[in-house]
Amino acid sequence: MIAPTPDVRREFILANTRRQRPPHTPELELYLADEITPIWRLTEEALQEIGLPPPFWAFAWAGGQALARYVLDHPQIVAGQRVVDFASGSGIVGVAALKAGAADVLCADIDPFCGAALALNMAANGVACDFTDADLLESPPPAWAQVILAGDICYEKPLAERVMDWLGAARAAGATVLIGDPGRSYFPRQGLEKLAEYQVATTRELEDQEVKKTAVWTLPG
Repeated sequence: MIAPTPDVRREFILANTRRQRPPHTPELELYLADEITPIWRLTEEALQEIGLPPPFWAFAWAGGQALARYVLDHPQIVAGQRVVDFASGSGIVGVAALKAGAADVLCADIDPFCGAALALNMAANGVACDFTDADLLESPPPAWAQVILAGDICYEKPLAERVMDWLGAARAAGATVLIGDPGRSYFPRQGLEKLAEYQVATTRELEDQEVKKTAVWTLPG
């Protein structure tokens, strides 16, 4: 695999997405794709690698939209806090946290296009965040993190288990943990407290329904 330069990634995103307002967070603007298959294929071509996971950064998924909505409606959760947006994708949750008054936000995602997508999306909303493409699951949760936000993290069973263990460790260390999920197959419902439920407009390009019932959960202390 030959990794495109940051400038190439930025131009790729600008050429294959457009600025849109996600239906559940219309006060935010993101560079998003309209169809998953074409941009998925183009991403594989750009990276010269077949079999890549979906370009999560190119879409506002239901869990992220719900979590961003909750943060915008309950700014006291993140106001003045140091926040991690785990598996940030487009950065919709990180943008929402900054709009809600977070002191600073670290967006983390291992997708090679996420850094460029985040830079564009943060600029579109007049905010700025830090970014890492390191796999945070390889280390304990950062001790400085006061709030950890995670949307749409339960697509695969082994990964879901690792993430939930990692989030559990963060909660045990004193961080507030919020999770947005539309009832994915591997989402564990035991040991969690539901904070809110939304009907999130999405598309059959991404989901099995055009409106997806999606909840925001927390790990209780």
